[in-house]
Amino acid sequence: MRDAKALRRSRFTPGSSPQNRRRFLQRGLGGVASAVSLPYWVPSTVLGMGWQVPPSERITVGFIGLGSHGIGRNLQMFLYQPDAQVAALCDVDRRLIDEAIRVTRQRLGENFTCMTTPDWAEVIARDDIQAVMISTPDQWHVPMSLAAIRSGKDVICEKPTLTIAEGRRLVDTVKRYGAVFQMSTEDRSMFIHHRMAELVRNGRIGKLQRIYVKLPAGPAQPGDPTPKPTPPDLDFERWLGPAPWRPYCEGLHQWHWRWNRDYSGGQITDWGAHLFDTVQWANDTELTGPVEVEGVGKRHPTGLYNTYYEYRVTYRYANGVEMFLESGGVALRFEGTKGWVAFNSWAGQLEASSQEILESRIGPDEILLFTCPEGEHRNFLDCVKTRRDPYFPAEIGHRVCTIAHLGNIAMDLARTLRWDPEKEQFIDDPEANRLLDRAPREPWVF
Repeated sequence: MRDAKALRRSRFTPGSSPQNRRRFLQRGLGGVASAVSLPYWVPSTVLGMGWQVPPSERITVGFIGLGSHGIGRNLQMFLYQPDAQVAALCDVDRRLIDEAIRVTRQRLGENFTCMTTPDWAEVIARDDIQAVMISTPDQWHVPMSLAAIRSGKDVICEKPTLTIAEGRRLVDTVKRYGAVFQMSTEDRSMFIHHRMAELVRNGRIGKLQRIYVKLPAGPAQPGDPTPKPTPPDLDFERWLGPAPWRPYCEGLHQWHWRWNRDYSGGQITDWGAHLFDTVQWANDTELTGPVEVEGVGKRHPTGLYNTYYEYRVTYRYANGVEMFLESGGVALRFEGTKGWVAFNSWAGQLEASSQEILESRIGPDEILLFTCPEGEHRNFLDCVKTRRDPYFPAEIGHRVCTIAHLGNIAMDLARTLRWDPEKEQFIDDPEANRLLDRAPREPWVF
């Protein structure tokens, strides 16, 4: 494998400062705590919606996982959908259930009541719940989705998957049961991502050659692994679920579990599930992926956090396109034979090599990419009714997450890996193939 210094450097604008996506999403609109407030980015078509849909025509939704994004983004957005009905609120932390009730009553009135439980299986078992919104740590995404789908429910679930093999099981189960599944990200509903993908797909920058991606770096500190008493309102055993058992540590619950490989894959899976989706969309590779990957990264040798906090990864596609990933910001750039398009902060301004590209009109006979400007929650509800695939369905979401997992595995093994995206196997590499999946802890097997 080439040394890290030999990997091609990015061409992002020097000095650009990334915008914190979650802070952007969580800015409050008066009266609600910032961690669980109405997101700043709310489609204008959602605000001001009246409650004209009779209860008998609403889709009943159970909410599993009520952390900052579970309440501040997902619950809030469904509360502004007139045809959605909050039917259950579930979290292993009683304090978060209480906060979700408070936020829901702010919207629906002080008399609002619904099922509350720390046990997600009770939500899945309810015949009167049609769909679930899953906003848990990553190790629970696919197991809960599989159980919900097998019980006849449709699912909208936070990204990403935990392993490549797990993602394939999800896709196969969605197909087998004819379920509607939405991987919950807002990117495809945002103008800048949709516009960028359409410009590239319609040849405005010529033949695509190179893609540059920046994702945030991970935590500089290794995290304190010292066991602490479990908070009295938290069921930590159920929080761990299929992940290996460990004593409670303050540095895991609620936010920083992302930096431990038992529960997530770090920034490359968290933020990567956003920007890699636009990469796949623009590159017309939504149902496949790269064929080669190599990378180097840094992670803490000791401590609680063991994901890569710095990384540099190169991907190569069968169509000749190369993608260069590095940590240290949020940016995306597509380069072609006739120009480039880019942005240098999340939800920032679209830039291009010429004004002609920026102002280019996509005609009715050109490639028009499916989107829903009202957001992923609105799109999900529409698809529950029509039985169409949402804009970020299981197969496409799985392929996006696979890119992130490939990067982690390449850094783990510190060598170039060849990947067969059709068979979803590394070529002639048993050691790498053993990293495609991991065994869940008993009894959490699905």
